[in-house]
Amino acid sequence: MALITADRDRFPNDPWKLVETSHAPGNAGALETLFALGNGHLGIRGAHWAAADAELPGSFINGFHEIWDIKHAENAFGFARTGQRILYIPDANNFAVTVDGETLSLAESVVLDYRRSIDFSTGAYECRVVWQCRSGATVTTVERRAVGFESRGCLGISLELSADRPVSADVTSSVINRQDQPVDDHSAHDPRRAGRHAGRVLLPGKLDGGDGSLRLSWEAAESKQRVGIAVDHWTSAGHQPFDTQVDQDESSVRYVLAVGADEPFRLEKSVSYAVAGGTSEGLPGTADAEAGEEPADAAEAGLKTVAEVFAESEAHYRDYWATTDIKVGGQSELQQAIRWNLFQLAQATARAGVAGIPAKGVSGSGYEGHYFWDQEVYLLPYLTYSNPDGARQVLEFRHEMLPEAKIRAKELSVDGALFPWRTINGLEASAYYAAGTAQFHIAAAIAFAANRYVWASGDAEFRSGMGADLLIETARMWASLGFFGKDGMFHIHGVTGPDEYTAVVNDNLYTNVMARFNLRAAAALDHPEIDDAERQLWEAAAARIQLPFDEHFQIYSQDNDFMTLEAWDWTTPRSKYPLLLHFHPLVIYRHQVLKQADTVLAMFLQWQEFTPEEKRRAFDFYDPITTGDSTLSACVQGIMAAEVGYPKAALEHFTNAAFIDLDDSHGNTIDGVHIASTGGVWSSLVCGFAGLRDQGPVPYFDPRLPGEWDSLSFHLKLQGRLLSVDLDPAGITLRVLEGEPLDIDVRGRVHAVGGDSVRVALDPVEVPEPSVFPSGPPTASIPVVRARA
Repeated sequence: MALITADRDRFPNDPWKLVETSHAPGNAGALETLFALGNGHLGIRGAHWAAADAELPGSFINGFHEIWDIKHAENAFGFARTGQRILYIPDANNFAVTVDGETLSLAESVVLDYRRSIDFSTGAYECRVVWQCRSGATVTTVERRAVGFESRGCLGISLELSADRPVSADVTSSVINRQDQPVDDHSAHDPRRAGRHAGRVLLPGKLDGGDGSLRLSWEAAESKQRVGIAVDHWTSAGHQPFDTQVDQDESSVRYVLAVGADEPFRLEKSVSYAVAGGTSEGLPGTADAEAGEEPADAAEAGLKTVAEVFAESEAHYRDYWATTDIKVGGQSELQQAIRWNLFQLAQATARAGVAGIPAKGVSGSGYEGHYFWDQEVYLLPYLTYSNPDGARQVLEFRHEMLPEAKIRAKELSVDGALFPWRTINGLEASAYYAAGTAQFHIAAAIAFAANRYVWASGDAEFRSGMGADLLIETARMWASLGFFGKDGMFHIHGVTGPDEYTAVVNDNLYTNVMARFNLRAAAALDHPEIDDAERQLWEAAAARIQLPFDEHFQIYSQDNDFMTLEAWDWTTPRSKYPLLLHFHPLVIYRHQVLKQADTVLAMFLQWQEFTPEEKRRAFDFYDPITTGDSTLSACVQGIMAAEVGYPKAALEHFTNAAFIDLDDSHGNTIDGVHIASTGGVWSSLVCGFAGLRDQGPVPYFDPRLPGEWDSLSFHLKLQGRLLSVDLDPAGITLRVLEGEPLDIDVRGRVHAVGGDSVRVALDPVEVPEPSVFPSGPPTASIPVVRARA
């Protein structure tokens, strides 16, 4: 059921804001995600300040986690040993407001007017509520929040209270250790949700406070990571705190005062976090405090005023939107959704530093804060072309994991490096190997992202250093994982591709196609570590790699046995989706049904390796049997629908992707933003509708603008230039705003693009006649291809 689009009175369409104009019970957790703030390092969920009005409040720091020993019911060699889970850091967004003896809450008090918003242009959250108090007074509260960017560990919060007559006010500002609060475990039977720890996790360190200031720190019981927080309060008219309490689980500063009709009370709360050490010492993104330094002291040194934090946020987004905005003409509702998705990408990546990007960014605890292949395949395209330095930092983070990846490779009897499927600290944390460790394709994703970054940035130092290391060690893994069979072909057996509904198979097409790329890219390096014998092995493996093909249907098979599987029963009711929550994996594995794009994704990423006819027939076959149970799928299906000439399907898939979280279409937005999908929205616009393809001789565009759109415009940071791209129904206009001229291929013709605009006229794309394959209608995907105009 739709959330935002279902009630446009409550959630009016604003191209630069997400706005809520009335409060209603239900969906509080999902809205806490939608109104969250973050900078890639620090995140705070968009919960209301009163405890009674919050469902799943909390704050997070990227990479701050706890570990534990995984207990397997039946153990085996090489199983993941160390569980890792992102922790709720002590949360500063808590107030209790009592007016004339009445504690204000949306759940219990009379609300005359309500409006909250998050401003994409400034990064500011604001919630304004007008209350009708039982005493007869009309009281207005306004809370505002922002996170820092130059000072990435800082948070600024202000709360203003005004009244139409003199009132007695009692305001308490708290810091709450939510990690050790008793809560229901929502993780049962849903692997997407984060579990909870049985014992106490955060052990208190420094607990100091007085006169409105707090200096607190904790240490994670097992990972030994430490977090410190410093909080200062400032009030209008210099009101002094009535009381300051300090405790390991809840510390507070309380103000008791009279508020006059013409004298609003304003409370500003400056917050600074610092983390350090533990089992992640030396890993990227974990050390703010110096070795041996008390984290609370480091946090204190980083304190900024509330005004400074808001100014940092506004300045960051002013620069961000100047080169990262994507404008769609004539589609105001989509424009809001596009900017919300771009805003989430900034919040997940902007100040992460040399660290990974969790699957939920810093907006929630879903997927336990782990890093997956999502960041290389779905996020790094956006970062590479909008924030190349940020893209390099993510790749540096992977490079830092090479020692652990080499050890893991030896555990699985392969050479080179085997990166963990899901991790925080570099160790494999996926306890279900069939849908985890077996996804060897993460190695090619990392190599592919490194190659794309080098191609798009021209970073020679990275190419010859860390980039070469990543390509070489992953190529060594593929060469030892696969083998030359009796047929003379190179096979890779016992793997799982992107589609987790088909696990542990032989010659998964996506895996083999991406491994081929990886082997070729490594073999092309001029590097002293590569001898002639190794280079020849890689070249031979790439040249003879097995790509399963079904002669009857004339399509590439997802793996050697996929075309022999029983068709899924497409009369399965919609209530039984996602299938992973209602059917044993073995039931799903023996059927011809996809969780997400697999072969189709391979044809997008390796676009030069397949003919238009091969891509179209593959899309026609796989799209109808793809459930879309994964949020990683709609964007890819939309991109390929655009390429093969199905504009209606492309727009439907794109719209689904753009509103995955805004409409909570997968029912788990409460756990955090689907960050990979937001990256997919960027790719859908740039690679789908504008038709960008990279890593060829020159940048290539083959636009597919939807007929309903008036225009599409964006910028790319490409090979040291800032490229402006403007698309309308009649043509594409290209211009280099910064840097030297650049050769660009538009539909097979190369144009020299410089400071003057180059206009290329575009002929309409003919909609082909779809292939017809015997299958029943899907119940979860969008309409079947053959039913489209």
